[in-house]
Amino acid sequence: MIDRNHPLPISKQAKTVGISRGSVYYLPRPVSDFDQELMKRIDRLHLDYPFAGARKLRDLLKQEGYCLGRKHVATLMKRIGIEALYRKPRTTKPGVGRKIYPYLLRSMAITRPNQAWAMDITYLLMARGFVYLVAVVDWFTRRVLSWKVSITMDVHLCLEAVEVAIAQYGRPEIVNTDQGSQFTS
Repeated sequence: MIDRNHPLPISKQAKTVGISRGSVYYLPRPVSDFDQELMKRIDRLHLDYPFAGARKLRDLLKQEGYCLGRKHVATLMKRIGIEALYRKPRTTKPGVGRKIYPYLLRSMAITRPNQAWAMDITYLLMARGFVYLVAVVDWFTRRVLSWKVSITMDVHLCLEAVEVAIAQYGRPEIVNTDQGSQFTS
């Protein structure tokens, strides 16, 4: 792309290609042996403590005799592509243009099986991404009526789970879900 032996100056070549002149001269520094050792240790700690962020990992490393700062740990975490698992805000968003329904079970007493079912979807972290689990639970018996696992989080996963539950246990009076797009589709 950039030819250092071309008669056109490097700055004009960079401008023509649309990249900054500084990026032409930048040579990435190799990762030091110490940082590689730290990254391996951070990765192992992350497997034991997936909820630990940079501060917690820094403290765990200090207990092992390493002396480094939170920002260095955060940089190494970013370099190896890991982040702390924690509850993210607003993961359940209704589909665009969907009606928001009132919560019908607030003052209702659940007194018998098949009166009300609950249904929810969650994700499980795997080595190469996520697997999604949906479950249907009877509120009275607290029994899991059906569940399905998939690598995609779509409406078909939810439909299959509720159809299996209905086929085995009959139709309930109420199926209670959040108002996320998988359930309102």
